Amino acid sequence: MVPLIQPALDASEYRLRPFTLQDAGLVRQASLDPLIPLITTVPANAADEEIVDYIGRQHQRLVTHSGYSFAIADAKTDQAVGQIGLWLKNIDQGRGSVGYWVGAAHRNKGIVSSALDALSTWAIARRDIHRLELYVEPWNEGSWRAAERCGYTREGLLRSWQEVGGLRKDMYMYSRLK
Repeated sequence: MVPLIQPALDASEYRLRPFTLQDAGLVRQASLDPLIPLITTVPANAADEEIVDYIGRQHQRLVTHSGYSFAIADAKTDQAVGQIGLWLKNIDQGRGSVGYWVGAAHRNKGIVSSALDALSTWAIARRDIHRLELYVEPWNEGSWRAAERCGYTREGLLRSWQEVGGLRKDMYMYSRLK
């Protein structure tokens, strides 16, 4: 199977691009965050080898056709500030799923809105995607407000939807249609 080709996407003051080893500092910071390792594949309290493995797994998603994982980078400095991904688990049914995180030092600056709008516009233009979905814990107001700013509609509350940190958590479900 030929690997997917990952583009670089402009996102206002940011750029979505493949992860590089230069992004190890951001991954290390994310691994120390109390929430990011619980809801993503970032390993908690990551050692150097685990960080390199994480970055490698982001590239492997292209090989397995499971999705696209982008580093969100400052367009001027190329410093990575977060991650956003398009996951293709349900692509055979015309659905893609979106997930994202931003390092603690970079939150509340509109980064998620810029990255989510760019990724969603690119993803929904693909022939094989008719619906984008994302899931957000109800307490995470910044994340669900960003989704709403980017044209996502809250479809409801999924009770006990996902295990996070050993506990079943409710999630808001959002969608954006072609």
